[in-house]
Amino acid sequence: MALLLTVPVLGYTARLQITFLLLWACVPKYAFMLLRSQMSTIRLNKSLAFCSGSSNGVIENAKRMEIDLKEVESIILSHGHYDHSGGLLSLLKAISRVDLPIIVHEDMFKTRGVANPDGTIRIYPEFAAKRELSTKKLIVTKHPFLVADDKALVTGEIPRETNFEKGYPQHRALVDGLWQPDPLVWDDRAIIINVKGKGLVVISGCAHAGIINTLNYAKRITGIAKTYAVIGGFHLAGKEAETRIQQSVDEIQRINPTIIVAAHCTGWRAKCAIANTMPKKIIWNNVGNLYKL
Repeated sequence: MALLLTVPVLGYTARLQITFLLLWACVPKYAFMLLRSQMSTIRLNKSLAFCSGSSNGVIENAKRMEIDLKEVESIILSHGHYDHSGGLLSLLKAISRVDLPIIVHEDMFKTRGVANPDGTIRIYPEFAAKRELSTKKLIVTKHPFLVADDKALVTGEIPRETNFEKGYPQHRALVDGLWQPDPLVWDDRAIIINVKGKGLVVISGCAHAGIINTLNYAKRITGIAKTYAVIGGFHLAGKEAETRIQQSVDEIQRINPTIIVAAHCTGWRAKCAIANTMPKKIIWNNVGNLYKL
């Protein structure tokens, strides 16, 4: 089989502003970011929502931070797990736009869960049904997809190429009434933005694809060598994932981003490893953090 994939050409933004609106209080999981980019030629602001959180916490935090969610022009879901998509319907109600584009992957609509040590399955809450999204502009794609007047690129499916990033081994999907292994979580995507004079800003959700796979793919599909910032979850928390911390840190050091914002499922061991290796690059993330790049 041979495929010819035409990759969209990513433009650049003069400025990028990222606001973290929601993290879970008890575990290190982020679930929502608001991105604002400003185009250099027409000075037009574009606001994107990346993920929706697991409930209506985004709505409450936006009120406290005096952020008008009605400015959001499209929603990109990194993947379909409930901690990143469970608040989608609440967010849509707050934005209140009939024609709002929502960028999704077909696997988000699967019933999924995680295998417990005793073999039972902890079933994840369901993703929003397509009928609940019928009044929106639902864009279902596996491929790279440009948004915000071609200034931001959703990666689409990310190739799995490193020999140490094994996905999520305990992950399961319900197929024809049976729970089947689904370790690769193919709906995991990232956002890429090219900031003029600085390089790529790569924003991950959970990085189930592997943060190194994600960064390498971002460079490949844009043709831009410099990674300026990597922001989001690196999925290096937990017994299995922690075995690849050192290899991931070594590769991040090789890629040499200027800024590292390791949030969410990166885990404290991986964050400390990054901080010990690249102390001047890492930023400790919290709800309300505002990044102007």
